Amino acid sequence: MDADSEEETVSEGTTAAVKSTSPVRTTPKPRTPRARAPRAKAKAESAKPPVEIVLQVSDLTKQFGETHAVDHISLSVPAGSIFGIVGPNGAGKTTTLSMVTGLLRPDSGTITVHGADVWSDPVKAKRNMGVLPDRLRLFDRLTGSQLLYYAGTLRGLDAATVRSRSADLAAAFGLEDSLSRLVTDYSAGMTKKIALASAMIHSPRLLVLDEPFESVDPVSAANVTEILQNYVKAGGTVVLSSHSMDLIQRICDYVAIVVAGQVLAAGTTDQVRGEGSLEDRFVELAGGRKTAEGMEWLHSFSD
Repeated sequence: MDADSEEETVSEGTTAAVKSTSPVRTTPKPRTPRARAPRAKAKAESAKPPVEIVLQVSDLTKQFGETHAVDHISLSVPAGSIFGIVGPNGAGKTTTLSMVTGLLRPDSGTITVHGADVWSDPVKAKRNMGVLPDRLRLFDRLTGSQLLYYAGTLRGLDAATVRSRSADLAAAFGLEDSLSRLVTDYSAGMTKKIALASAMIHSPRLLVLDEPFESVDPVSAANVTEILQNYVKAGGTVVLSSHSMDLIQRICDYVAIVVAGQVLAAGTTDQVRGEGSLEDRFVELAGGRKTAEGMEWLHSFSD
């Protein structure tokens, strides 16, 4: 057998001896990662179900005279999340939420709730929503029990279901002892809670809440927060506005910072706040803190 044949035999994995003055040594080839691994990862990612968007706001505008209250705002709110909207006073938060809920007609843009257009298909869109508006206007000459009954039957629930759910909501919000009282006699915090209960009684897919924690004491706020988090765990979605940066940072999955009618930052809460706190990011985008000057007279007291 010649040398060429011998080397070929060795390369083919045989145990034949090589007749040569120096032995032929074979070094095992280093193992390389399988090329299929990235492909498997991509396949796993493609297998994930697409994120369902419950609320889609596209290029929304609203102008009052020369003031652009909402200036081409677009937002996408995923199902099963708490989405916070923050901004300074007059930023356009309430105007935006009023258009989302069908209380105010936009100049341009579209809003869909679970696929239904708020303005071309309002009945279907509003059936999927529970609303806590700014500047609450309730039928305050009704008792708490009557208000919940009205809200439930207005949404098409039968009397037995309304009574059962009213009892559950009253227990959850700590209003059991107040249902027989007129709403006009409620405190500001109790009024907020009965309004939120009315918004939830028909078990909507989406809750739109404008300042839900305003005038609510810390204990009640913690209770409301737990109720909303459990609602989201069950598949519900919450959009809320608030001036409490700490609360938004703690409970919201997503956040949008709105200034002068425009979205300056939006995304997950961690993405928006970056390395610092949400409050620091908010102050940075909103124009920074103002330095109080020319107030020396306040340091010398009148007496």
